[in-house]
Amino acid sequence: MVSMKDIAEACGVSSATVSKALNDHRDISSGTKERIKKAARALGYFPSSAARALKTNKTNNIGVLFVEEAQSGLTHDFFAHVLDSFKRTVEEQGYDITFINSNKSRENAMSYLEHSRYRGFDGVVVACVNYRDPEVQELLHGELPVVAIDFVSDKIVSILSDNETGIKELMDYARQLGHERIAYITGQDSAVTQARIKTYKDKLTEFGFPIRDEYIINSEYRDIGQTAVRTTELLSLPEAPTCILFPDDYAAYGGINVIRGMGMRIPEDISVAGFDGISLAAQIQPKLTTFRQDTESMGIAAAKKLIERIEYEPEEAEGDEGNEGQVKGTQQLPVSEVILIPGKLVKGGTFGVNPEAGK
Repeated sequence: MVSMKDIAEACGVSSATVSKALNDHRDISSGTKERIKKAARALGYFPSSAARALKTNKTNNIGVLFVEEAQSGLTHDFFAHVLDSFKRTVEEQGYDITFINSNKSRENAMSYLEHSRYRGFDGVVVACVNYRDPEVQELLHGELPVVAIDFVSDKIVSILSDNETGIKELMDYARQLGHERIAYITGQDSAVTQARIKTYKDKLTEFGFPIRDEYIINSEYRDIGQTAVRTTELLSLPEAPTCILFPDDYAAYGGINVIRGMGMRIPEDISVAGFDGISLAAQIQPKLTTFRQDTESMGIAAAKKLIERIEYEPEEAEGDEGNEGQVKGTQQLPVSEVILIPGKLVKGGTFGVNPEAGK
């Protein structure tokens, strides 16, 4: 393994000079720096990440906590695309990522925070987890910088798709097509789900339509089987809806299968919409009407905000007695922050004019 001593001997300088050159110290001339760096490349020298961490108190390694209960793992369209964008962005800034071990069946398994400390992560991004899990809460409220996807909490940065606007635009579109009996199959209870439900109810009130409890049915995100059951329940009502909003695109196909199995046509007999904008939704005919979340921008925002927190060095206020060590107001980062990423309504072929309009 090539050492600084080897580079020093090759260049005829001291090891201290090599260290200063590789770390761009100002007291080394640009010519000497370039000669030493060229020799280091030629010899195949790479600085030890452990040694660098001791010197800078940084590992340039970011933890990723991703625990997908449906076991779809990184095939989960929405979160996989967010994390892919996140990964590319942090790597461009010189960071690596490591997944936090979520296997709790092993004896003496560490908590998420313990694992993060053990690995020396500079920060952590959290996506698709049970946020009520005490270990997740411990991580969120620990000392490490944390960015969460689709979750809001104190002391962290939250990156959210603009869910409220998504529901508003879907509801407005349904109304434009003459639908009044609009049902909503929701995902499992979460801040995102609650925001969507509230917006759905607010729009019904705005339209002057009644809020029917039987039209709001809980399911699970990405669960085709359960969504199929919930769709059957809605279509069995004495006054069935003419339009159904589903929790996500993937789950929507569970409902679509039931509708077609009952001999109904989409959108001639009933309109349906998903949420997410996954690639599959644009490939199956008719193309699914949905609200496309901007996963690319969400991943980039998560990466930039986490790196901002990791690299943030507060400046101390100067001079005033009794003010020593305080952070300048213009330099201080907010304790918590919510970043909303806009999406886009995709008018596919599964939304049509209410067949009962004008009757």
